[in-house]
Amino acid sequence: MTAPRLSALIVARNEEARLPDCLASVAFADEVVVVLDRSTDGSARIAREAGARVIEGAWELEGERRNAGIDACTGDWVLEVDADERVDAALAQAVRETIATSRHAWHQVPVDNYVGDRLLRHGWAGSFGTTSVPRLFRRGAKRWRAQRVHPGLDWTGQEGPKITRGALVHLVDRDISDMLRRLDRYSSAKAADLIAAGNIGTLRANVRRFFSRGFKSYVSRKGYREGGWGVLLALCTGAFPLLSYLKAKLEPEKHGGRR
Repeated sequence: MTAPRLSALIVARNEEARLPDCLASVAFADEVVVVLDRSTDGSARIAREAGARVIEGAWELEGERRNAGIDACTGDWVLEVDADERVDAALAQAVRETIATSRHAWHQVPVDNYVGDRLLRHGWAGSFGTTSVPRLFRRGAKRWRAQRVHPGLDWTGQEGPKITRGALVHLVDRDISDMLRRLDRYSSAKAADLIAAGNIGTLRANVRRFFSRGFKSYVSRKGYREGGWGVLLALCTGAFPLLSYLKAKLEPEKHGGRR
């Protein structure tokens, strides 16, 4: 019986500094596809020199960009990896073993999140970070929705057991300032999605979400174990929906809407 073929998919934009390590970590795959969105640096050259197939283009929506990459893959299974992520050796082996025997359509993989050199195991919640992601799937089982940030997913088939060995090493932020800049970027993109959907929500609902999401991050997800870092994660997690709403409400012209 022929072993299932695995495609590793990397979607990036101007990531020449981080792309080499990412590419090296997915070299165990049978095929590597790199989708470059409006990249102007040396990412295309780096990817081709590593033996990857490169797809270049311009996509406004994250969901459309990721779907273009999925469509370009030819493997039986696809493993999605971002340029700021690395597949460690234990996860690589677990992925190979999983696709060799799985009867399911997709699997969650564990994530180790780093801010600088610090591994933060607790406090990730909501749209600001997670400790597992549905990145391993049969080709044709997963489609991203047409949204700018953290687009929703549509699945065909059943979810299988979560992979528990190894981790997708995620270099989330370089430092606190980088974390806050990410919050600003994400909330601006989310504001544009809210405006495009024609329903930005209400101030009351988003203030409530600020407290409920912050509580979930700090208490339910045990962010308190991370000390001050847990406080930062809780603040960013709670602020994301509220800040997105306020940008859509108070500055719609900056995010694709009208006053």
